[in-house]
Amino acid sequence: MSEMINNREFRQKVLKEIIRELHDGKTVEEVKPRFEELIKGVSVNEITEMEQALIMEGMPVAEIQKLCDVHASVFKGSIEDIHKEPETTKAAGHPIQIFKQENSEIENLIQGRLTPLLEKLKTTDDKDTVSELLEGFKLLLEVDKHYSRKENLLFPYLEKYGITAPPKVMWGVDDEIRSAIKETIRMLENYGGEKEALLEKADEAIYKTKEMVFKEENILFPMAMDTLSEDEWQKIYEESSEIGYCLINPDTAWEPVRVEPEEQAKREGEPEENIVRFDAGVMTHEEINALLNTLPLDITFVGKDDTVRYFTQGKERIFARPKTIIGRHVQNCHPPASVHIVEKIVEDLKSGKKDHEDFWIRMGDDTIAYIRYFAVRNAEGEFLGVMEITQNIKPIQELTGEKRLLSD
Repeated sequence: MSEMINNREFRQKVLKEIIRELHDGKTVEEVKPRFEELIKGVSVNEITEMEQALIMEGMPVAEIQKLCDVHASVFKGSIEDIHKEPETTKAAGHPIQIFKQENSEIENLIQGRLTPLLEKLKTTDDKDTVSELLEGFKLLLEVDKHYSRKENLLFPYLEKYGITAPPKVMWGVDDEIRSAIKETIRMLENYGGEKEALLEKADEAIYKTKEMVFKEENILFPMAMDTLSEDEWQKIYEESSEIGYCLINPDTAWEPVRVEPEEQAKREGEPEENIVRFDAGVMTHEEINALLNTLPLDITFVGKDDTVRYFTQGKERIFARPKTIIGRHVQNCHPPASVHIVEKIVEDLKSGKKDHEDFWIRMGDDTIAYIRYFAVRNAEGEFLGVMEITQNIKPIQELTGEKRLLSD
């Protein structure tokens, strides 16, 4: 065991040195032989663990990111000897298979369309070629959906298992690719003969996109297949359509071979009776109450029996609401002159004639009360009650320009 620890410590030390060499200007080809020697007999997971340890020590993610190209160069042709795809992820429609189908379409777009057009542009400068390239790169920008699913659905599960460095590094590269594609599109839309600059930026976008395909297929996906449970893959599958797909429309539904009961979310030190489970996440009663009272608006909920069930108690109130109104019929909480309006609102929301009704009232120089009523219905459409939201929107109306920097 001590020998293994020493070997890991040694490899960690050498990995740091390689990253420093890259930082100082050495090329991938120059550091590649040393890296190859370092990782003989080492799994991809151990390499990512070493990278993660470097980040924990304080090394910037941007420095680790430089190692990605070395990974891709070294592992080409040999990665399959390290990881074998589990049978459970080979089924059509599985999130891994969808990712791979998209990567195949990305490569087809690059090899079959973009690369020939860029070669043509080198010898010709006609508008049709530029126009076709513009259309092609707009299609390539659909990788944003592919990356967004990876970043927002897959990465959180890897991070749950303590795998944090690879997602951070890869997300940074994803953003570089998005930026390069968008800049290429901008240059094509405004093309005025700047051929060399355009070709350089287009080549950068294509090169980085192709390298990302390789890194996903041979580093990220094997790591995810080794780590995630079938239940977790199912959750990724269920939420993928909300983000969308890249260059494909999946037509095969995926059914897990076995789905174990959903693991109960664990909250250290919290008894089960203090936990509230939502469609997306869990919170304690204390957290829920504090969160709702932190909202920059007032919320009141009236049940389907027309009685007041709840209201928030934020710091900035527009209308006073004593706790004595809880359990009171909402009609009795308004002046007689306006009861008919309240009854009409509730009737329209309850019947389904409307889903919401809005009002706005000026109250002095500093307040414009925006009052909104919403029908609250469950997943089956059953009416559960009415939510009233009141907010002072005058500060919002006064916003101009942009604010992109932190306040002092």
